Amino acid sequence: MKQILCFGDSNTFGYIPGNGQRYPWGVRWTSILNEKLGLENYRVIEEGLCGRTTIFEDPLRDGRRGVDILPTVLETHAPVDLVVLMLGTNDCKSVYGATAEIIGKGISNLIAQIRAYAKTSKILLISPIHLGEQVWKKEYDPEFSPASIEVSKGLAGVYQRIARKEQADFLDASVYAGPSSIDQEHLTEEGHRLLAGAILQKIREIEAQAAA
Repeated sequence: MKQILCFGDSNTFGYIPGNGQRYPWGVRWTSILNEKLGLENYRVIEEGLCGRTTIFEDPLRDGRRGVDILPTVLETHAPVDLVVLMLGTNDCKSVYGATAEIIGKGISNLIAQIRAYAKTSKILLISPIHLGEQVWKKEYDPEFSPASIEVSKGLAGVYQRIARKEQADFLDASVYAGPSSIDQEHLTEEGHRLLAGAILQKIREIEAQAAA
């Protein structure tokens, strides 16, 4: 059985816009992906955590730094055939003051950990969906600012360069989905479905290249 580790934040967890609960199995993209690949041949490991960053310490919540937990997760679930890495949205928060390039350095650190702890794993790096234009307003999520939106839009270009340098595969989630109008930040049910389809196609391409 092949194992695919999906390491991300609330949009990997399956956070429901508006009520903060979690989409059920069959709705969140990780579960759709597992069902489409085939439950008998693939195990998709859902490692999404709300608020997770690449390298930044959340001053309000413990355990959010991706670099602190990824090595443990990789060893726990070994062997992992593919790591799907989608982080960066929370790094755009005002408290961190990070540019897209700095967030990219955090992603590079995570990729280095994958290379060290899961040497044979392939990597699919995904740049996250863009933040909504109103996300910073008090009725949505004032942890972000107007500048955060532009940073989120800059992640795809930075991540694509990193993927090319690291010989990892790349996908831009914002091409396929956007944030809910309810909270300007999280995927809708339709967004989960569309993203699952895009990732499924990319995984099939990765497998075809490996078999060639």
